[in-house]
Amino acid sequence: MGRMTRALVLGGGGVAGIAWEAGVITGLRRAGVDLGEADLVVGTSAGSVVGALVATGADLETAVGGRARSETATASSVDMEAVMAAFSLLYDPTLEPQEARRRVGELALAVPDTGARIETIGDRLPVKEWPSRRLLITAVDAGTGEFVVWDRDSGAPLVSAVASSCAVPCVFPPVEINGRRYMDGGVRSASNVDLAAGSSVVVILEPLAHVSPRARFEAEVAELGDARIAHVGPDEAAITVFGADVLDPALWRPAFEAGLAQASGVAGSVAEVWKD
Repeated sequence: MGRMTRALVLGGGGVAGIAWEAGVITGLRRAGVDLGEADLVVGTSAGSVVGALVATGADLETAVGGRARSETATASSVDMEAVMAAFSLLYDPTLEPQEARRRVGELALAVPDTGARIETIGDRLPVKEWPSRRLLITAVDAGTGEFVVWDRDSGAPLVSAVASSCAVPCVFPPVEINGRRYMDGGVRSASNVDLAAGSSVVVILEPLAHVSPRARFEAEVAELGDARIAHVGPDEAAITVFGADVLDPALWRPAFEAGLAQASGVAGSVAEVWKD
């Protein structure tokens, strides 16, 4: 019998998702369940930020919890109607999935690229080089709709890879990597759970579980075969904190604290699958 391999899958969810996931992981660690021991970390959008932090051994309480306590929040100026209009293309049954993603990419490419996004993401990552631990970061080619997975051998700098995965269509410009421009990995799937196939144990943190279509998620989970799985979505208290705009910077502190509070309630079920 081979060694048990453990995967941590971190889904998208904007500022709320980053802070909530960091809070849950921090709370679980305090309860004796260290998700930082994962052999594989899969990060999509917000999850790519947290995934990079976890895989590089960063202190989440400093990198995110500290931001939650000290960062001054400003009112969100995101046009959520434009974002929802873009993502609605992904659920058009008349469009082949890659074509739907390509059309979303057309909208995404209309956002001017000032280059500031790379600097912002870089500020959030204390370690800016790929870790030795296996880390997969998802993105989508904005020109073709092709799904891509960055890792340490893909030729993409870590900060650029994370920035591309966080490039929400109609909010942030697609990120240029090796002559192509890439957008949010959540355009393909909110969590891309299927990338953890082959792992013995999979823990999934899904900040948008309460709003994401279940059919796609369930199909991806089916790809995990007989792996032991623990799935954590936000509880009612966290959902209330998130509100309607998960990109609102005012959520850093409350979403982190909501994740921290929720962790004690899920520690037992996560420990059952995570520990030998």
